[in-house]
Amino acid sequence: MAHPLYQKLIEQHLRILERLQYRSGLFAASRKGIDTGYDKAWLRDNFYECLAFEVIGDYETVHETYRAVLDIFKKHEYKIDYAIAQKPEYTHQYIHPRYNPETFDEYWEEWGNKQNDSIGCILFEIGRIEARKPGLLIENKDDRRVVQKLVWYLSTLEYWHDPDSGMWEENQEVHASSVGACVAGLKAAKHIKGIEVSDELIARGEETLEKILPRESEQKFVDLALLSLIWPYDVVTKKQTKEILENVEYHLLRERGVIRYKGDHYYNKNPDGWSEEAEWTFGLSWLSIIYDHLGDKEKAKEFLDKAKETVTRKGLPELYFSNSTKYNDNTPLGWSESLFVVALHDLYEKHGKR
Repeated sequence: MAHPLYQKLIEQHLRILERLQYRSGLFAASRKGIDTGYDKAWLRDNFYECLAFEVIGDYETVHETYRAVLDIFKKHEYKIDYAIAQKPEYTHQYIHPRYNPETFDEYWEEWGNKQNDSIGCILFEIGRIEARKPGLLIENKDDRRVVQKLVWYLSTLEYWHDPDSGMWEENQEVHASSVGACVAGLKAAKHIKGIEVSDELIARGEETLEKILPRESEQKFVDLALLSLIWPYDVVTKKQTKEILENVEYHLLRERGVIRYKGDHYYNKNPDGWSEEAEWTFGLSWLSIIYDHLGDKEKAKEFLDKAKETVTRKGLPELYFSNSTKYNDNTPLGWSESLFVVALHDLYEKHGKR
């Protein structure tokens, strides 16, 4: 058992996460009613937010969220059918990554809606949960049908060389993190009863990863998003893992978080948008989780201790401004809260470390 202090921390941050969940089962990215737009439900954020409940064995919450996610796909199944029949030409024709958490409607304003990793991560988690608890998420033929269509959708897109906006919803490139999410999702879906995934479809993505890694893309040498390929997706070799970690820690690690990439303009303090990149708190928990999985408990503890120092009275922020104790309004960020819980659980609950 974990020390009572760490068990209390886990429970405290789970409560924060629970307050972000709507009755529909979907989670807001941040607190409800926030005026930054983070009260919406992103597919990707819901994937990461659910990981905390998965590690503690709360499959009821996981079930609620993924029932809602599957209902989103059913509501917009006509759009998936259209994209399968003919590869989308315009961004709005892609499956959108974010929705109204109560009505499941898409948001139609201009946005980086080409985010293939959002589909990959959902397939990955459905496949992983179904392997452990068959029937928990895929309850009927309608569920199975829509999951199969997600596989066909990635095939029609030719995801392995389809430029998308990636995890950060920005410039369109072929992103290693997006391709890797799709590879992981297809591998997991392949083991779901009744779902067909060809070996060639997976191999195409693996070939792309071999060509791109350890880079994130043609324009980005290193990116925080690459950590996802190590955990939770586990689609990289030991050599690639080592290279990614060395690059992230050397180039992106800061005092209160990890910057997403060099030259990131989002919440950049510098008027010219350079050299003052914001420090994302979940990067510290992410590194802790990875090092725990690699068996390096000391480094896992080192990064978790750093993550603890970023906790505010409101919870974990999305980010801190560069070299500052000031954080942005997206506090708490569900993604940050969830990875912090996973890191705490892995180091102190799973191993009983004090």
